[in-house]
Amino acid sequence: MPHVKLHIPGPVEVSEKTFKAFCSPMIGHRGQGFKDLYAKIQPQLQQLLYTKQLVYLSTSSAWGVMEGSVRNLVHKKVLNCMCGAFSDKWFDVSKKCGKSAEALQVEWGSPIRAELIDAKLATGEFDALTLIHNETSTGVMSPLCEIAALKKKYPDVMFIVDAVSSLTALPIKFDELGIDVLLAGTQKAFALPPGLAVFAASPAALAKAATTKDRGYYFDFVEFQKNAEQSMTPSTPSIGHVYALSSKLDDFFAEGLEARFARHAKTNQLTRDWAAKHGFNLFPEKGYESVTLTCVSNGARPGGRTVDVAKLQKLVKDQGFLIDGGYGKIKGTTFRLSNMGDETEATMNQLYVALDQAMAQL
Repeated sequence: MPHVKLHIPGPVEVSEKTFKAFCSPMIGHRGQGFKDLYAKIQPQLQQLLYTKQLVYLSTSSAWGVMEGSVRNLVHKKVLNCMCGAFSDKWFDVSKKCGKSAEALQVEWGSPIRAELIDAKLATGEFDALTLIHNETSTGVMSPLCEIAALKKKYPDVMFIVDAVSSLTALPIKFDELGIDVLLAGTQKAFALPPGLAVFAASPAALAKAATTKDRGYYFDFVEFQKNAEQSMTPSTPSIGHVYALSSKLDDFFAEGLEARFARHAKTNQLTRDWAAKHGFNLFPEKGYESVTLTCVSNGARPGGRTVDVAKLQKLVKDQGFLIDGGYGKIKGTTFRLSNMGDETEATMNQLYVALDQAMAQL
C-alpha cells in the first residue's frame, strides 16, 4: 500500500531517521545501557521544558499521566477547564477516579480565560485545576502565561497542564510559569510514534503526592521521582521510544529551539493564509488560534466558504495526504490541517498544492 502522509492533528508524520532510531537493538531496562540513555536525554528534556526538575518518561498515552495527575494531586476538589472534546473529557476522568470535580465550561472555539479561573478559585473550594493548553478538537490555544500567573494568588492549588499538542512547538517555561505538572504525548509536536508521554512535576506536587494514599502505582509520582534520580523508570519502559526520543531531541537542538518555534509559527501562518485565500473563516476566536494546527470553519461560523468535507478529504487522500474532517460535534462543519512536528515550508507547500487541486474539483 502506498503511504499516505499524515497532516491530521496526531499521530503526525514520523521521519525515517526517527523510525531507524526506534528500531535500535534492544537493551535491558535495568542495565547500565538504559541508565546511560536516560541520563543522556535528561538534560535535553530539562532544557526543552525550561526546568531544573527531573523529566519523567511514561510508557502510556498522555491520558495515563492526566489520570495520574488527578489521582496524585486532588484531595479536595478539582476544577476541570473545558473548551473542547479533549478538555471536556478530563471532567469525566476526574469523576471516574472518584474525585469531586466541577466543570468550567466555555463555548467550543473560545479559550479558557484567567478571569474565569480566578473567580472559581476565589471560592476556596478547589485544590487542583486541569487545563489543556492547546485544544486540538477546536484549534484553540488558551493563554497559558496569564492563567499560570494565578498560581501566585493560589499557591496551594495544583496547576496541571496538558501540552500534548504544543510542547516543542513554542516555549513553555515550566519553572518560570510556576505550574505543578506539565505533560505531553510524543505523537504530536514531538513527531514520534504514539505510546510515550513525558512530564515534569514541581516540588510542591511531589510533596502533595507523597501524602496521597490512593495514588496507585503505575502513575505514582513519588515512584517516578525516585526512579528518575537513578536514571530509571518505575516499570518496564518502551525502550524503542526512548531511543527515538533521543534521536529526536538531537534534531531539536541541532535545529535550535528558537528556530523550531519560528518554523512552527511560519508554517501555521501559511496554513491560515491558504484558508483565507479560499474564502474560509477559522473556527477559533481571533487571537487564540493554535500554532500547531489550523481548525478551518466550514459552516461552524457565520459567513465564509463551505465545501463537502468528506469529498475534500478523499480528493486530497487520492493525492497522498490525509487531513482531518473535524472532531466531535463540529465534525464536517470544520476540518483540521496539522503543521506540527517536522513539517517545513517546503513540505507544507506540497499539501497546499494538493488542497488547491482538490478545491478546484469541488
